[in-house]
Amino acid sequence: MDGTIVTVALPSVGRELGANSHELSYVLTAYFLAYGLALFPGGALVDRRGSRVVGLAGLAVFASGALVGALAGSLGVLIASRVVQGLGAGLVSPASLAGAVSGFPPERRGSALGIWGASSGTANLIGPVVGGLLTVAIGWRACWWFLVPASGAAAYAIWRLVPRDVRADESPDPAGLRQRVVAAAALVAALTFAVMIGAFYIGQQYLQIAAGYSALGAAAALTVIALLVAVGAPFAGRLSDSRGEGPTVALGFGLAALGLGALAIPGVPLDGLGGLPLLIPFGLGLGMLFVPASRAALNAVSQAKHGRVSSLLSTARLLGAGLGAVLGGAALSGGVTEDHMRIALATGAGLCLVIGLPAAAELSGKRRGGLESNTADRAAAEVSLPGRRSRR
Repeated sequence: MDGTIVTVALPSVGRELGANSHELSYVLTAYFLAYGLALFPGGALVDRRGSRVVGLAGLAVFASGALVGALAGSLGVLIASRVVQGLGAGLVSPASLAGAVSGFPPERRGSALGIWGASSGTANLIGPVVGGLLTVAIGWRACWWFLVPASGAAAYAIWRLVPRDVRADESPDPAGLRQRVVAAAALVAALTFAVMIGAFYIGQQYLQIAAGYSALGAAAALTVIALLVAVGAPFAGRLSDSRGEGPTVALGFGLAALGLGALAIPGVPLDGLGGLPLLIPFGLGLGMLFVPASRAALNAVSQAKHGRVSSLLSTARLLGAGLGAVLGGAALSGGVTEDHMRIALATGAGLCLVIGLPAAAELSGKRRGGLESNTADRAAAEVSLPGRRSRR
């Protein structure tokens, strides 16, 4: 939620600290740069020390940065605090994904990742509403203060509920890292976030500039997508466990393309109740993409490599989000008009079909091999479940 909460608060930050739009962009850039740089070291630490320890450490670093940001008296201090937050996030992200499947055998990881995917997907879209409410009701510093107890609550839950990691023995993987499966999963993750963030960006611009919505009203209008993502992710987890990742991803991209393509048709309403039904396939489609990509990548490698693969997927999502924002900005560079919106929506639908479906086929062809390579994971799962004593 951090990135989207802070984005909403930036105009108020600029007014109080005397910063222009260009200077304010460093608040976001510093965070995402530090976040990206910390991901691969964070993934390696997860593989060495376990997701529980690294996750708690990352949350502590992140909360410390948020506290400094809430008290910042200058833009320089605020940017420095964002670097600290980004470093903490780079530790938490791979620990989160690897930890979500800890204690589950490969054939049941989809169900576990369904819960993880619902929270990850909706956070990006709920953030603007929370940020808008806090900024309007209290002020921009409330957005940073909010992140401190939120981090504490997550750390407390991890400390109380997540079992200590039981690592599988490092043994040679007969199929290596199964690079094609991991690469396809990373591509799906990047494309998912590119489409989601790009659509969210152009939707915000159109609703505020062309349709006359307020910032909070535009954010609230798009929360229906967040609710649909929350519905789609657990369903995608169960479907991945029973039918495989490839068909699930293909269905997700197909639904997303259907929603975007229908909105691109001239005459179809782009705001109000008339356009709401077409958000349903788009939101459900997005919700079905988070889980199978992660499941396929994690099942393609041994548990001892989950941290590094998780960091790769997080990097792909981060790059995809940045690309989506850039493409959305380019699509509306000639003006926020209905014609430009429909062209952008049609382009998004085309990307889902032209890039997404071939990536789904690549995941589908490797499902059986990925499961067979994880005998050690099943053994690790048996001794890592809460309430069971390890015999090692």
